[in-house]
Amino acid sequence: MKIGILQTGHVSDKMISATGDYGEIFRRFLHHDGVEFDTYSVVDMDFPSSADAAQGWLITGSKHGAYDPLPFIPKLEALVREIYQRRQPLVGICFGHQIIAQALGGRVEKFSGGWSVGHTSYTLEGQPVSLNAWHQDQVVQCPSEAHILGSSDFCKYAFLGYGDHVFTVQAHPEFNSDFIQGLITYRAKGIVPDPLLNEASEKLALPNNNTQMRERILNLFLSAMVSS
Repeated sequence: MKIGILQTGHVSDKMISATGDYGEIFRRFLHHDGVEFDTYSVVDMDFPSSADAAQGWLITGSKHGAYDPLPFIPKLEALVREIYQRRQPLVGICFGHQIIAQALGGRVEKFSGGWSVGHTSYTLEGQPVSLNAWHQDQVVQCPSEAHILGSSDFCKYAFLGYGDHVFTVQAHPEFNSDFIQGLITYRAKGIVPDPLLNEASEKLALPNNNTQMRERILNLFLSAMVSS
């Protein structure tokens, strides 16, 4: 099975030598026998010729806002709608979560409540889960096709599903604690309030449910391969 990774941003220059860019991070995170990956840096206007280029798709996080007037955003929204109409498996992470919602009729805004960073607790389908978050923007209005799978006190629409072929999450299941530490050190100073960064630093050692999210995402992709 071929999964197309739609990369919507780049890892900080001070971190990329240790972590690789977002496409590489997701290749490692979702590594599985029989699954291949192609990365398209859509933020740099590198797009697939069509949704046919892969059997399933994943949209990464980004420093950009889904509402920003950037040339890649309308083209990405059109691709999201094509993928959705074809009922191909589609996963959105953070910015990916937001752009899918926006492309399908929802609304994304810079949240008046501020930032969520680091280890964060959610409820997903009635069960507690913990993941690393890093965002200020949120989905504030869901598309009519979406159903709410999970939330937190801070983020009402933290997990969304669309039919049985689209799963999106506001948090970052691909981020481990070392990556969060890198963001705190190299990207957040002067942007995220210091008390939030201090709290995130204190929670770096707490366990998370990244593995559970990895299995859920892989199962979405692999179930499509089995049924095809």
